[in-house]
Amino acid sequence: MELKFGEFLRPKRSDPYFRILHTMTPERREKLLSVIKKRQGNLAVVLENVQDPHNISAVMRTCDAVGVQEVYVLNTRIPRHKKFGPRSSSSAAKWLTVKQFDNAAACFEELRKKYTRILTTHLSSDAVDLYDIDFKESIALVFGNEHSGVSEEIRQLADGNFIIPQVGIIRSLNISVACAVCLYEAFRQKRAAGHYNGKIPEGQDFELLLKTWEISLDNDQSQ
Repeated sequence: MELKFGEFLRPKRSDPYFRILHTMTPERREKLLSVIKKRQGNLAVVLENVQDPHNISAVMRTCDAVGVQEVYVLNTRIPRHKKFGPRSSSSAAKWLTVKQFDNAAACFEELRKKYTRILTTHLSSDAVDLYDIDFKESIALVFGNEHSGVSEEIRQLADGNFIIPQVGIIRSLNISVACAVCLYEAFRQKRAAGHYNGKIPEGQDFELLLKTWEISLDNDQSQ
């Protein structure tokens, strides 16, 4: 059953998701609707073998801030993360769609269903400048391990590499900082193009957000 937007603002007992929507104040529903309208369905972040859960959580906090809903956590060399650092994320993880994989091919198969280009952060002769990327397109950005970066396997699966321009002696940034720089460049471009003033997502996308947020809403009524 498709959820209509009027149902979100003025839920009736016969409407889908009545229980969860009815328990919210109108102000709460308006706040969530405002957030949903700004979620960007054509931008995602992929984290490959990132060891420190606090780094992952810091990335998630930035994702939520700029309207990125999907975060892919790929662990092929380290165990799957059981939880992420709450201090860094400020509880952002519960508002995101976090997909964990331990197989690179399966992860990229899922990515290819939604994103036209997949770019990795890697210094190479053919790497493009971050500020030359057209973020109005459908793109997934891959960030690698804190010590070894993006693996050769993932670079082979991706469509290309990009770099963040730097002029210092140490030509590297903490992964969470690097991701923030990239996402805010995407934010700048997409906001200028009106992507944050667009239509409310239709059908399944809208329902997916409510399903993703349902437990969080139940446990977060005070906010």
